[in-house]
Amino acid sequence: MAHLTQNPADKERFICLYPVYINSKKTLAEGRRIPSEKAVENPSCAEIRDVLTAAGVNVYVENKMHPREWNRDAQFKGRVRVQMKQEDGSLCQDKFSCRKDVMMYVAEMIPKLKTRTQKSAGGDPSSQQGEGGKKSKKKKK
Repeated sequence: MAHLTQNPADKERFICLYPVYINSKKTLAEGRRIPSEKAVENPSCAEIRDVLTAAGVNVYVENKMHPREWNRDAQFKGRVRVQMKQEDGSLCQDKFSCRKDVMMYVAEMIPKLKTRTQKSAGGDPSSQQGEGGKKSKKKKK
């Protein structure tokens, strides 16, 4: 039996949204699912929840980790479950017909959050990485 229930309004039938899916700092191999130019820098579960709750969607947060997330910090923890369909199978909101719609909407709205617009001085000093260490690859025989 694939699902315990066929009812789309049951919590286990909600779609999963990990912050990794819309994180511009991640590669596709690391779990990002939308184009990087549309993605958000290090989104949190709370931000995803706030945006979707404001949009009138039924959501709840679980304390889970994305399998490809190596960083065990609380900042990267969490998974948001989103109700897509009502009990009769109809969409909860017409603008969210698939999970990609939800991801794109969240990525578009998070930068507009008050918490984001206040602390917009996001110059990360450790962004100068990946230049050294690529020269010694040739000498392996």
